[in-house]
Amino acid sequence: MRIIAGSAKGKNLISPPDDRTRPTSDRAREGLFSSLVSEFSSLMGLHFLDLFAGSGAVGVEALSRGAAIVHAIESDGDMGNIAISNFQLVKPAGGEFRLFHTKAERFLESDQAREKGQYDIIFMDPPYELSNLAVEELLQLIASRELLQPRGIVAIERESKSSPFTWPTGMEEIKVRSYGQGSIYYGGYSASVLP
Repeated sequence: MRIIAGSAKGKNLISPPDDRTRPTSDRAREGLFSSLVSEFSSLMGLHFLDLFAGSGAVGVEALSRGAAIVHAIESDGDMGNIAISNFQLVKPAGGEFRLFHTKAERFLESDQAREKGQYDIIFMDPPYELSNLAVEELLQLIASRELLQPRGIVAIERESKSSPFTWPTGMEEIKVRSYGQGSIYYGGYSASVLP
C-alpha cells in the first residue's frame, strides 16, 4: 500500500500483518478520494473522521491531501499502533491527527466526537460481517448528534454483493461506486432538511 497523492505521495504504508482487518484497496481508495475531490474541490482544511481506521491508510491519505483534522477510530490496539506509525509518515503535512482506541459507537456517543466541531467527511469501512442494522444505528447516531456538516459526505464501504442498508430519515444516498469485491456508498443530508 502506498500514499496516492499529496504531501506524502508515494510513501509506503505499513500493512497489517494478518487478516484481522481488510484494508481498503488502493483502487477503492483512489476512487474514494477522486469522488471526494470532485465534491469538495480539495480536502484542504477539511475535518475527516475515519470510523474503522484499521491501518489508517484512508486517514493518512486524507492528511497527505491537506485535511486539517483527521480523527481515526480503531478498537484493536495492535492495529491502532500500525495506524500511528503510518500517520508519522505525514506528520510534517501540518494537519492534526488523533487516534482514539475505542469502538465506533462509543466514540460517536462521546463528547470527543464534538470537540472540534462537525466533520466534513465521515468514512466508514466496517468489517463486512457487521450487520446492516449496526451500520444504520451508526448513521442514526451521526444524524441525531449532528456530527456531519450540513453539506458533508458520509462514505461507507460494504461488500458489493451485500444487501443495501437504509439511510436514516433526513439523509439520502447520493451515489454508489463499485471496486470489485467492495462498493462505496455516498450519502448526506437530504435537500429538504438543509437550511
